[in-house]
Amino acid sequence: MADLFSKEPLAGSKSIPLAERMRPKTIQEFVGQEHLVGENGIITTFIRNQKPASMIFWGDPGTGKTSLARLLANAFHKEFYQMSAVQVGLSEVREVIKHGKILSQQEKGLIFFLDEIHRFNKAQQDALLPAVEDGTIILIGATTENPSFEVINALLSRCMVVRFYPLSQKHLEILLSRTLNQDEYFKGFEIVFEPSVKEFLYQISGGDARLYLNTFESAFEISKTLNQNSSKVFLTVDSIRKASSEILNKYDKTGEYHYNLISAFIKSIRGSDPDAAVYYLARMLKGGEDPLFIARRMIIIASEDIGNAQPLAVVVANAIFDVVQKIGMPEARIPLSQCAIYLASCPKSNSAYLAISEAYQEVERSGDLPIPMHLLNAVTPLMKEMGYGRAYAYDHDYEGFSGQIHLPELIAEKVFYQPKSVGYEAKIAERFQKLWSNRYLPKVNPSDD
Repeated sequence: MADLFSKEPLAGSKSIPLAERMRPKTIQEFVGQEHLVGENGIITTFIRNQKPASMIFWGDPGTGKTSLARLLANAFHKEFYQMSAVQVGLSEVREVIKHGKILSQQEKGLIFFLDEIHRFNKAQQDALLPAVEDGTIILIGATTENPSFEVINALLSRCMVVRFYPLSQKHLEILLSRTLNQDEYFKGFEIVFEPSVKEFLYQISGGDARLYLNTFESAFEISKTLNQNSSKVFLTVDSIRKASSEILNKYDKTGEYHYNLISAFIKSIRGSDPDAAVYYLARMLKGGEDPLFIARRMIIIASEDIGNAQPLAVVVANAIFDVVQKIGMPEARIPLSQCAIYLASCPKSNSAYLAISEAYQEVERSGDLPIPMHLLNAVTPLMKEMGYGRAYAYDHDYEGFSGQIHLPELIAEKVFYQPKSVGYEAKIAERFQKLWSNRYLPKVNPSDD
């Protein structure tokens, strides 16, 4: 069971990252997201009316999603449980729901903050539905991904989607000023900011308060080391640059940076952008990512996003995986780069992915339909007598194509594979339109090109 969120202020201990030490203790201290917590904000209205609701917090890292969830638990006088969908499964979620039922019987309540909710699969998200529906838990799910694609519709219909935006330079400078005035660690030092330091700190943070504060703290340490015998610390653009490099290179292979970078890498290849692909590849490799993990992902991309538009893509990706396995780093960065550029340059088709997804759904809908008798092998006299294999048309007796139906009768007209008019798959589409004219009709205005 996750630890219950403490309402006591965090100690000013250097062992705790600055961004964690400076989390707001009250709604009044919360900086940014005025459309939510301003005078007429939706969150303000909920608090004023003491009407908590299940929500999906959608926004970039470091925009206040976790902090606001914790503050809501205090404002609504609810117990607070925080978990990451990366690290827990259904058993832990069921424990939270079980505890929520106990609290409901006591006329209390529980706010369950599930970070990275998009990492839960459909079955895991489904498990949350009854408890959200009957109010056993107030769910606050946090995601950096568009919930329209990553959260199931049934859960979306029961939760309000709340958008978080990157913080402005003004917001971040308010946090910095508060840090210098309140955090015990910086008291006793006179910090002198070189011109343009604050603007540069904002630029490299991208509106991420966690990155902003932690970079500042690291830059302070770098600058302090240069002036060991002085209480005056000069913060320079160079110290900010060095600190930023150190922080970004502390690559978390199971956390947010891991998933955000591999997501950006995949989407860059899918978007036929080789420059972005090699950039994110470099970010991952410099951060210590396993090169075989990247190579495996490229094999998946070759089938999922390229497929039969360029059938050789999966062959190339698999060959590169073998090469990377044989030579290791740092040389492996070169074939990885070659493969990323090649995949980005290929025509794209996700028809193989869509076909198997649709086929899976059909199996779930219709179950184990009877296989047509003419497709069954008559391995015994009794089976032959019962009609197994009767009327099977051997395609090679019909110049390679008989036109015989192979799907179960109930779904005989079903189409799972829709070839796109790109790359080699355009030839497949043309052939199928000739062979199965009743099934694969030519597109008047193909939208998938």
